[in-house]
Amino acid sequence: MIVKNQSRGTIIGDKVDEASTAATRRKGLLGRNGLAEGEGLWIVPCESVHTFFMRFPIDLVYLSRDLKVKKVRHAVGPWRLSACLTAHSLIELPAGTLKRTETRKGDRIVFEQ
Repeated sequence: MIVKNQSRGTIIGDKVDEASTAATRRKGLLGRNGLAEGEGLWIVPCESVHTFFMRFPIDLVYLSRDLKVKKVRHAVGPWRLSACLTAHSLIELPAGTLKRTETRKGDRIVFEQ
């Protein structure tokens, strides 16, 4: 799916997959060697992640139920934990995506098929 930052008029990703089952949420990006520009994973529901055993850094966007950005984390490297206990879901993206799209707390995100 396509993920847009409606507040800034930018496209965050155009090949974002959804992880909404227990199995897909648990696997996440584990086993991958990286994310190409435009790729990502929307994990729903989700309020925390770890990057144990990952091979590359990722950007994180925590979202509320109404798809407002609650928190962003830039270039989270392997072997880290991150959480936003008030979030409903999370998007994992290639490192550098959030700076390039100027995505920040309070922005409104929209998803399109």
